[in-house]
Amino acid sequence: MSEHLSSPPGFSRVPHHVAIVMDGNGRWAKQRHLPRVAGHKQGVDALRRVVQACLDRGISVLTVFAFSSENWNRPPEEVSGLMQLLAMALSREVPKLSKNGIRVCFAGEREGLSERVAQGLARAERATADNTRMILNVCFNYGGRWDIVQAARRLAQQGQDITEESLSTALSLAHVPDPDLLIRTGGEMRISNFLLWQSAYTEFYFTGCLWPDFDEVELDGALNDYARRERRFGKTSEQVVGATASVHA
Repeated sequence: MSEHLSSPPGFSRVPHHVAIVMDGNGRWAKQRHLPRVAGHKQGVDALRRVVQACLDRGISVLTVFAFSSENWNRPPEEVSGLMQLLAMALSREVPKLSKNGIRVCFAGEREGLSERVAQGLARAERATADNTRMILNVCFNYGGRWDIVQAARRLAQQGQDITEESLSTALSLAHVPDPDLLIRTGGEMRISNFLLWQSAYTEFYFTGCLWPDFDEVELDGALNDYARRERRFGKTSEQVVGATASVHA
């Protein structure tokens, strides 16, 4: 765990589950007069750094927004470059992730993906299925509204009642608890259809740092900000402090 992290009594410490909207790849490339796909390539390097940093800090679940269902509307050459980059990343990165004990899961609509991409996602999940050190969820062809709709449709097809509990178990990230902290890079202050249901009580952290430049120092800045927050979940501060004191008594 990082020595830089600290938190006042009664406040949250290192989050169990961190989610990240990895924004700013295209702007990073534009600032350097490079094609947008060059920014996405640098973004893969940033993700590699952050995965290792999360491991080092004892974070159990990392969920990243890699490709939204709306990203298909981007220029065809950028979408094609992203698909090629994904295929390359799967072949190069998955063995390293597995060696580090990381389980890789993909959340998102797979219907309509090319056979090559769909098979690559499935192979990565099978190859890392038994790993327990950390879970890396990659949201690919994902949208929060899609996630809620597909969960409700599945429950209806099975004849189950649609409740908060049943819907939660049918969502694409039902295998992990809801995120404690959601980080968005790139300066935008919105979540862009990411984890709409799961982020009901998530703490948000926005930074102007473009994703390719995001590193351990930036991550620690987000974690330290999170550590100073009091998570009440509808309770009063006095109730939270009292519950914390009774646990440590």
